[in-house]
Amino acid sequence: MDKKPLAGKVAVVAGATRGAGRGIAVMLGAAGATVYCTGRSVRGEASDIGRTETIDETAEMVTARGGIGIAVRTDHTVPEQVRALFERVDKEQNGRLDILVNDIWGGENLTHWNTPFWEQPLADGLLMQERAVRAHLITSYYGVPMMIKRKEGLVIEITDGSTYNYRGNLYYSLAKISPIHLAAAMAEELKPHNVTALAVTPGFLRSEQMLDYFGVQEANWRDAIKKEPLYAESETPYFVGQAVAALAADPNVHAKTGRALTSWDLSDEYGFIDIDGRKPHWGNFARERGLPVN
Repeated sequence: MDKKPLAGKVAVVAGATRGAGRGIAVMLGAAGATVYCTGRSVRGEASDIGRTETIDETAEMVTARGGIGIAVRTDHTVPEQVRALFERVDKEQNGRLDILVNDIWGGENLTHWNTPFWEQPLADGLLMQERAVRAHLITSYYGVPMMIKRKEGLVIEITDGSTYNYRGNLYYSLAKISPIHLAAAMAEELKPHNVTALAVTPGFLRSEQMLDYFGVQEANWRDAIKKEPLYAESETPYFVGQAVAALAADPNVHAKTGRALTSWDLSDEYGFIDIDGRKPHWGNFARERGLPVN
């Protein structure tokens, strides 16, 4: 198998600062792609999330893995900034955009679990939709026309879960189910243009924030299983990153257009494993325990 199947390909990963977005950007780079890593957090200017990760670090990680990483600070809720981003990509890459990944989230501090929607701060719920739904719409609005011009391309909506099931919080459910329908609806309208749109979900993501939440690091993440047994089947952000890279390298990916796919099923199909040598399968793990597989 070609070790750099995405050499010469151009990707934009919107929301590449941390978590799944970072993992996806890095694994696209490992497959040889040029990856524009966008988000609001850059060195010396963090976003209101208040974390230390930056898109600068992500771009450097992309380059270190054999791709070309380019950090572009972009607030995807601001149309003018998103338009400027794609104008830059258009100019620098001679009109080429092969892969667009919508992973903008920003709802870490806006989700109020175990509280009915009418008792939560309305401003938080609406801001979550602004960041996780409206930002995705804006990004596709300005990015997809580049693909239409070339009659090829892949748009991937990153979400949490592959079904329309309730996810424990109204605002969170809306923010995570909406990208599934965005992919399905885009797929319908893009069919005449040979552009593919998909939704992809990781399983229990072992992101930087989740490691911090459990008070562990990647090297000793298993210590968190005592506190949360479900963590035993967690996956690194690079697992879903490999899923996206495999889809982008698949010449028959258009056959999947409109679908909502999972990291674990894609691992079964394409044969990749996580970077820690494991092969997590959240679907089987949850079903064996009688848990809902959203």
